[in-house]
Formats: sequence, structure tokens, C-alpha cells
Amino acid sequence: MRAKKISLADGPARAPLQGEPTPRQRILVVEDDAAIRQVNSEVLTHSGYQVDVAEDGAAAWDALQRTNYDLVVTDNNMPKVTGVELIQKIQAAGLAVPVIMATGTMPDDNFDPYRSLQPTKTLLKPYAFDELLTAVKEVLRAASRSLGEIAQPPNCPVDGFEADPSM
Repeated sequence: MRAKKISLADGPARAPLQGEPTPRQRILVVEDDAAIRQVNSEVLTHSGYQVDVAEDGAAAWDALQRTNYDLVVTDNNMPKVTGVELIQKIQAAGLAVPVIMATGTMPDDNFDPYRSLQPTKTLLKPYAFDELLTAVKEVLRAASRSLGEIAQPPNCPVDGFEADPSM
């Protein structure tokens, strides 16, 4: 697995060398279930994204303070800081990072009074890997267009990965 666990030594991504292709888009996967966190990270890494992981919303918030991400994929029901609370922190800090909430239960009661807390996209568990990849590509393309940039999503296949029905 090429994904890495967040540590305090992590810094911003390095600048590309002359003639090197556009740097990979950086995604933070936030999930308290270690198996789901690992599989999501492997699928995204295999598809050409640069992936960091965090085991809960508090660790994710620390990572967001140190590193610029193109996308956050988060669960909601996590210890310390939930996915909804993470979205609140991101918005309060004025960070312009889209969020995909990949969760088993929709926190509708948290979203109803605060329309601005809606994640950019929601995936309900269990979801297939192609659903995750499609959502990631859609959100990154939309974010790139809104910034006036041209998105160059990875084209790596996800061969060799089979959906885990328990996910």
C-alpha cells in the first residue's frame, strides 16, 4: 500500500520537476474502520491519486492544518470529531476543499438546520469501488472547473480489486 498515515513530519507535496506530468491530486481519507480506510486508500492510490489517511475527524483536522488537499473523503460516525463536525471546522476556517461523505447512516438531522453543512457529495455504505471512483472524479472535476483549472484525473484502472460486500 502506498498510502501513508498522517504524521507531524508530513509537509506539502513537492513541486514537480521540469517536464514531469501534472502532480497527482491529493486526497485525505478519513475513516475509523481500519479495513475500509485501507481498502479506500488502496483503490484511490491504485487509481493514481496521492492519498493520506486519518483514523478520525480530529486526526483529519490536524492533517488539514498542515497539508493542502484537493478532496476529503470522510465517514460521519467517528470518535472525537464526526464527519459533520469536520465539515463545520473546514467551513469555519474558510478552507475551500470539497468533501465526500461516505457513511452508513445519513446525518440528515445535522444537515436540515444548516444547509451549508451539506457535503459536496454523499455515498451510502455499502458502495462499490467504481461508485467511489466516479464520485471522486466528478467532485475533483467540478472543483477544478470552479477554480478555472483543467482537471487531469488519473486513468489507472482498478483491476485486481473486488468489492467487499461488508463495506
